[in-house]
Order: sequence, then C-alpha cells, then structure tokens
Amino acid sequence: MTSVAVTLAEWAADLEPDREDLELAHRSLLDTVAVTLAAREHRVTRLAAPLTTGARWAVAGHVLDFDDLHMPSTTHVSVVCVPTALATDGGARAYLAAAGVMARLGTALGWRHYSAGWHATCTAGAPAAAAGAAVAFGLPAERIAAAMALAVPAAGGVQRAFGTDAKSLQVGFAVEAGIRAARLAAAGAQADPSALDVWLDLVGGDPSAVDPSGPSVPNGLAIKLYPCCYALQRPISALSEVHADPAAVRRIVLRTPEATVVPLIHHRPQDGLQGKFSLEYAAAAALLDEYAGFGSFTDEAVRRDEARRLVSVVETKLDPGGDWLLDGELEAEVHTADGAVLRTRQQYPPGSPARPPTPDQLAAKLADCVAGLDTDPAEWTWENAAETLRRWLPCQTN
Repeated sequence: MTSVAVTLAEWAADLEPDREDLELAHRSLLDTVAVTLAAREHRVTRLAAPLTTGARWAVAGHVLDFDDLHMPSTTHVSVVCVPTALATDGGARAYLAAAGVMARLGTALGWRHYSAGWHATCTAGAPAAAAGAAVAFGLPAERIAAAMALAVPAAGGVQRAFGTDAKSLQVGFAVEAGIRAARLAAAGAQADPSALDVWLDLVGGDPSAVDPSGPSVPNGLAIKLYPCCYALQRPISALSEVHADPAAVRRIVLRTPEATVVPLIHHRPQDGLQGKFSLEYAAAAALLDEYAGFGSFTDEAVRRDEARRLVSVVETKLDPGGDWLLDGELEAEVHTADGAVLRTRQQYPPGSPARPPTPDQLAAKLADCVAGLDTDPAEWTWENAAETLRRWLPCQTN
C-alpha cells in the first residue's frame, strides 16, 4: 500500500490549479494578509519577533482568531499555508499544495483527533507547510514526501493553549518546522515516508481516509466575520438578530450539540484572549455590541460589568453527539424582565461555505483590518504581498 506521504507528495508535485482553485487562493491571500496586518501591534506579534519570517506572519495571522477555517478537518488552513507560500516565494501553487495536503491530512485525523484535545491546525499544519515549501523549492515528489516525514516530530499542539499566547505561537512553530523540514529535504536529508502513516495512526487518524481526488481544497474554506473562535460565529450571528435591551435581559438559554462547543473552554473569561473561546461571553457581546468586532474582544470589553452580568445568566443545554462545529442548530432564548421570551435559531452562519461571504462583507472585513494603513487590499497579489507584510511586520531573522 502506498504511504500517505507518497500519495500526497505525488499529488502536490503534479498539481495544476484550475480557475476555481486560483480564485480560492486569491481570496485566501487577501483574507490572511488583512488579518495579519490587523495584528501588527498585538503584544503576541511583538513577542514573536525572534521567530523566522513565515512563523511570525503565522502568529500574527492567528492571534486575533479572525483567519479562515476548513470545516471537515477543523483546521485553520490559510494561516499556515499563506505564510509558508509567501516566505518561500512559492505563490498560489505552493499555497494550494500546502492547503490541499493540510485539508486532507486534517480530514484523515478526523473529529476524534480534534475532540480529544489536539490543535489540528498545528498537527496537520507542520507536514502541510513542509509540502508547500517543498513545492515552492521545486522539489520532486520523493523529496516532498521526505520533507513531510521530517516534519512529523513537530506535528503537535493542544487545545489547552486556547485563550493563551501559546495558541498562535504554536501555529508559528508549525510553519517554522515545515519550512525547516523542506530545506533539509532539499539538502538531501533522508526520512522514511511511512513515518507519516505511523504518526497518523498514533494520534487517532485514519491513513486510509486520505483521498487525493477532487479540488485542491475539498469543501472550500469558511471565512470568519467575527474575530474569535469559529465555534462562536454561529452564536454571535444568531443572537445579533435578537433586539433586546441588554439591561432587561434576565436569562439566556442556549441549546446546541455538544460537539459545537468543544473548543469553548473558558466559561468565565478574564481577558480578551479567553473571551474568544467563551460561549457565555459571545452571547453577552452579541447583545451588548452593535457588531462583535475587534473592540468586543479586548481585555476591557470582557471585563465590563454588564458583560460579566450577562455571562452569569447564560445557561447552556448540550445535546449529545455531533462531529463538527456546525452540527445541528443553535437555538437561543432570551428572557427579559417583562416576561418576554425572544427566540432565534441558526445552522450556517454567514461566511460559512454554505453561506459564503458577499463581496461587500469581505470588503468590509478587509477595510476594517487595514484601517489606518496606506495599503489597498485590491492591489495585493502573490507577487507583492510578502513585501507588504515585511513593511509592516519586520522580523529579526529569516
């Protein structure tokens, strides 16, 4: 049986993107560069200055939790694959090779891997970054497979990091490790490709589930419209449609499948990063703020007295089962002081593959991210985006 690494390496080496692939790559470039620039002054971005160029871009691109998501694999594909392609001058083809490998590896890892507490963006991300960088370096399939195997020791990351600096930093580590592995493979370093199969099995994946057929990124990518965990996109979107005076709210009841809250580990958040992984705070922000944007996820916003009060009145009822973040529906009830009960429900939030962002929604997001900068997202290409990032996020090493 052909190893997973060889199968994916041959697919990546032979990849010839079609028009739809290239359109997805361009949208991913714009979205990822924009959210990376939005975090240019973030404390964690500054902490990441000693990292290599691609790694620091990945940290900045992930720290606001505003980057895209591949739903079947529960992986943040572009925050790994765009920095990898830009840092290695690989362009759209290298991005799509990395993204396709990451989506397929992440899908083979499956929900069992994610729900066990792994951060699949990092576990699938390191071998994917290795594949993308190897394609950028023009390596043949045999060397791409070696690069992926060389990245296996770095294919780690856990959800316990969510709400801390470590979440975005470990994504940067995955990118750094993948590019390093590709450079070693280019220099002739040897590795057993079947190491990737063994690793997949050890961390709960299914090597036989890797399927190289279909578009470059099967099932497309979800674009976030709120800067927080994807598991909060649906609750915020749904509750934003409830027009209630927050001061009159006495009870908020949320019902959702238990799978949809797996990453939401902070029930009484103390700062902005924890607020990005809190279902209770998301409900509060959706009711308090006209738009749950950057301002909703600052330390000060999370610590608002009225936000803390609303967090305390949230009741969560979890239906058993589920195997992805948009399983079933979210049902919400908002009870007010006068006895009224306002109800809403939703399955697919805007920005999801089932409800792609409109051009206006995407344009508004990009503009918000680059506010105050003299750069125009409409002019970004795979040829000039790296220079844009270097201008605003200079790194100490390369």
